[in-house]
Amino acid sequence: MQTNTQSSSSLLKYLQIVFFTVVLLYFGKTLLIPLFFGLFIAMVMYPISKWLEQHGWSRPFAIAACLLIVSILLAALLALMAWQLKVFSKDAPAIYNKLEAVALQMQTWIIENIGLTTDMQINWSAKLTDTIGGILTLTFNSTVNTLVILFLTPVYTALFMYQRKVLVKCLRLITPARYQDQLNTILKQTIQTYFNYIKGMILVYIIVGVLNTIGLLALGVKNALLFGMLCAIMTIIPYFGLIISELLPISVVWMETGSIWYVLGVIAVFSFVQYLEANVIFPRVVGTQLNVSTLAVLVAIIAGGIIWGVSGMVLFIPFVSILKIISDNIDEWKPINVLLSR
Repeated sequence: MQTNTQSSSSLLKYLQIVFFTVVLLYFGKTLLIPLFFGLFIAMVMYPISKWLEQHGWSRPFAIAACLLIVSILLAALLALMAWQLKVFSKDAPAIYNKLEAVALQMQTWIIENIGLTTDMQINWSAKLTDTIGGILTLTFNSTVNTLVILFLTPVYTALFMYQRKVLVKCLRLITPARYQDQLNTILKQTIQTYFNYIKGMILVYIIVGVLNTIGLLALGVKNALLFGMLCAIMTIIPYFGLIISELLPISVVWMETGSIWYVLGVIAVFSFVQYLEANVIFPRVVGTQLNVSTLAVLVAIIAGGIIWGVSGMVLFIPFVSILKIISDNIDEWKPINVLLSR
């Protein structure tokens, strides 16, 4: 009886910890999302900064060099998106005229074959317009949030890298004496694991780019390799990057063929590849790099999406990996280790 009471008490304690953690993550996301992005970028840049410091660079200059590398990569992505927008803007008027002609043909066909009046079609169109407006509003809000994160993340990254010894000292002070050796192991493995995570992400983008290219080649799209790889790379930018990258090959196919079926084929290719990326490729490839079970990765993606949106889908994967590393080194966490291990 006493054992059952202790088990119930332990379960209740863990449920309370999970509940208050979720509440803290949800209501503190404005602060925590850029904070954790900065932390993980600092972890990736730490070996480079340390190498520069060992070769005579001062810590501020080493940190500035690391941030410059990240800024160059980000600037390259933004330049790529701007180039796609410029190319797409040249074909936009012609595409709009074709869409208008197709809409008139569809309206005529609906009146002749289904019997819907023009007023009913206008009402449906208004509802569709409201839906599209809501989607565009969501996309705009996500883009604004992304810009805020992009502004704050370098600041947090620099502070984490500059104050890293203070942070480690703080961890040592709050960690019980019996876990001091495990703390060193956990810190080293965490940095190495996040390197594996970044490597896995790069591999995911390569696989997605190859699948996009194969699908576009099967449809006979010109410059399939360029479009396939661009769409894979641009998925780094939530919502906006994916939409812009898909508009370019769709507009080119529309201009060259004038057939709505080719356009639907391109959309189907990208949709199918995105489905594979989200449900098969990403969990398996990244889960292998992190040595975390596919189930745990999928749960982390879904939970991250619910709590933090797209940012949570990215950040919760290394969270689970760090939890796996801690459970590897602490005996009391072995039940969690069993759930997370491959």
